[in-house]
Amino acid sequence: MARVEIHGNSIEYVDEGSGELVVLLHSSGSSGAQWRALVERLRSRYRVIAPDLLGYGATANWSGRGAFCLGHEAAIVRGLLDRLDEPAHLVGHSYGGAVALNIARQQDHLLRSLTLIEPVAFHLLRDGDETDAAALLEISEVAGMVARSLACGDYRGGLGRFTDYWSGPGAWSAIPSAKRDALASRLGKVALDFYSTINEPAGLDDMRAIDVPTLIVQGARTTPPTRRICQQLARVMSDVDMRIVDGAGHMLPLTHRDEVNGLIAAHIDANCPARGAANKLVA
Repeated sequence: MARVEIHGNSIEYVDEGSGELVVLLHSSGSSGAQWRALVERLRSRYRVIAPDLLGYGATANWSGRGAFCLGHEAAIVRGLLDRLDEPAHLVGHSYGGAVALNIARQQDHLLRSLTLIEPVAFHLLRDGDETDAAALLEISEVAGMVARSLACGDYRGGLGRFTDYWSGPGAWSAIPSAKRDALASRLGKVALDFYSTINEPAGLDDMRAIDVPTLIVQGARTTPPTRRICQQLARVMSDVDMRIVDGAGHMLPLTHRDEVNGLIAAHIDANCPARGAANKLVA
């Protein structure tokens, strides 16, 4: 693992392989270790960076200087990209997808390609139709439950209900007890992630300006909020390939790892200038 100071925050990240840059952003409650198998798959032909986002893995918690927003997390990733000093293939799942979308909206010149796996950009559900409103109400109730659990100190219960919402009933109880204790300590950052993704001011129309080849991956059995976000992004973005993974829910990079990693790798390969040139020479 490598470590770097960005905007006063100590960020730890995986750095393996060589070639064009690939940056992988994980989901809430997880860490860069989520991408271990994908790193292994890509590192023979790409340089793969997988940071621990704020408050996760070995990266320090949010400093608490002002109200937390998606821009604070995105600034950390942009700072990392600035230090690496080359365009990247950016991949984000869930909360990492919302962060990736924030970066693409403001600085898509930093990107060669974008992969969004069920991005939890809940702010995109505002000011929509009845389907959007129902989806936003559903996820706001989950966010409220997390905030209440945090406020009363029920960390295990709060993260347990959060986990079962995304992975299905019984998912939390299936995790070994010692690991549940470690995961429960992340509830405070999970609450911040919800706050930032619901209150981000950008709307759906702001996504129309993103000009980068984008893959959107959705699980066929996912929750209504993320299903609706994927549908709306596919509708308004200009250069999108939408893929739905049969039988999968929101945690599809883990439950359907090989299929999802294959989709990601194919999208990156298709938008890698060096590999594209090599393919033309062979043809």
